Amino acid sequence: MPPLLTAADLRGLPLFAQLTDSQADRLLAGQIGVDVASEQVLLLQQDEGEGLVVIQTGLAKVRAYTANGEEAVMAVLGPGDLMGEMAVLTAGLRNADVVALTPLTVVKLRAGAYRELLFNDGSISLALAQLLASRLSALNRRFLLRGADATTRLLGVLLDLALTCSRGQDPLALIPPLPQRELAAMAGLSRETTSRTFAQLRERAMVIGDPQGMRIADLQCLRKRGLLN
Repeated sequence: MPPLLTAADLRGLPLFAQLTDSQADRLLAGQIGVDVASEQVLLLQQDEGEGLVVIQTGLAKVRAYTANGEEAVMAVLGPGDLMGEMAVLTAGLRNADVVALTPLTVVKLRAGAYRELLFNDGSISLALAQLLASRLSALNRRFLLRGADATTRLLGVLLDLALTCSRGQDPLALIPPLPQRELAAMAGLSRETTSRTFAQLRERAMVIGDPQGMRIADLQCLRKRGLLN
């Protein structure tokens, strides 16, 4: 069983940075650690929101499907990211699937304690608004990239993965090995185009292999394409 969260772990998440000890204790009461296999669906679209989930290790994707049945990857989540925060708040149905890209360890928190905090603590409500605004901004950037060339789109995906793995700190962070079909879905490219573009990136040493995955090797190429300041 994965290790459970401590109050310090919670305060390390932007949403809960201002928690008091008593608030943290209420939120952590009844927490459950869960191991999730790669490709397993963790949260299912149209399910009722019954709790909050915190990723400890691993990567997951938030996906939905277009009217013609094509998969659209809305976000990639990694260590320290939350899932289910809006469905709990609205007591509604989840609006997307969350699927494990790699093996995950997660902790599930009770919905009632989280909802009580939101309704009674303005600082947490403000932090939630800021979290949702940042996610909307990331979603906008993701879809603006759909108009770019294949190389820029794939580099944008790899940068997003590196930052997700490192909690936003390191664009050169290790990216775990992912099937090219997943990279293709994230970039909105065909598998053939993704395979060809990825091979070109490696030939030009813009991306390098690693025993445990891959890394971006050239930050200048990201800056030239407007992906990094």
